[in-house]
Amino acid sequence: MNEQSTSAAVPADQYVLTLSCPDRKGIVHAVSSYLFMTGCNIEDSQQFGDHDTGLFFMRVHFSADAPVTLEKLRASFAAIGDSFQMDWQINRGDEKMRILLMVSKFGHCLNDLLFRARIGALPVEIAGVVSNHTDFAELVGSYNVPFHHIPVTKDTKPEAEARLLEIVREEGVELVVLARYMQVLSDDLCKRLSGRIINIHHSFLPSFKGAKPYHQAHARGVKLIGATAHYVTADLDEGPIIEQEVERVGHDVTPDQLVAIGRDVECQALARAVKWHAERRILLNGRRTVVFA
Repeated sequence: MNEQSTSAAVPADQYVLTLSCPDRKGIVHAVSSYLFMTGCNIEDSQQFGDHDTGLFFMRVHFSADAPVTLEKLRASFAAIGDSFQMDWQINRGDEKMRILLMVSKFGHCLNDLLFRARIGALPVEIAGVVSNHTDFAELVGSYNVPFHHIPVTKDTKPEAEARLLEIVREEGVELVVLARYMQVLSDDLCKRLSGRIINIHHSFLPSFKGAKPYHQAHARGVKLIGATAHYVTADLDEGPIIEQEVERVGHDVTPDQLVAIGRDVECQALARAVKWHAERRILLNGRRTVVFA
């Protein structure tokens, strides 16, 4: 019996192009023609023209074989980007984004993200966890993730934020996630991490800000509770909204039951926001977002 050797095909490299620019004719044609001429294959493409702002948004997932490289793609696409006044990026689509989680004393979102990352449900690599308390050091250690305890007081906040930025730089972090981190960040830090820091707010914004939101909701007899994942800006809880999740509740639900339901809702909204950001599906559109989910 003759044996015939076969070699498995080498999978093509995956890339993601995202762009926004003033809307005009020829953008899609220019992008698709460029990818064709460079030997790339479009796997998926999404686009949106905002008539209110006059801006055009696009996300293209494409593949390419050698000798195409990320550096060559970025260099050769620059001319097209300039001609259409694009704000654009080309990134590897098959590499996990390095993220940093921040938490205080509520650990449900932290544990959820750690678990999702471990089982491959999130395309991320968790570079570390920062906390102003030590409550979850053991939990984080069980996932073999570095834990950084950075206490914060009114007097030490500048030093604490400087240490945070140091970790971001040292670890090559692309996204910071506030997984119920209960400290107000300085305006300077928000600006430095603009578009790269996500928060989960424990309500369906803008309702029930401040302490004990679910108790406030219970006192008002609400029928829907929710959570909002948004980018962090200097305006507290006013950043561009990425995702919102809601759950219907009845008159017989207690405040403690609302808290439990709310925790699940927060986890779902935050996980989707992190996933979409890591997959480069979110483009900023002023105070809003375009999400190619």
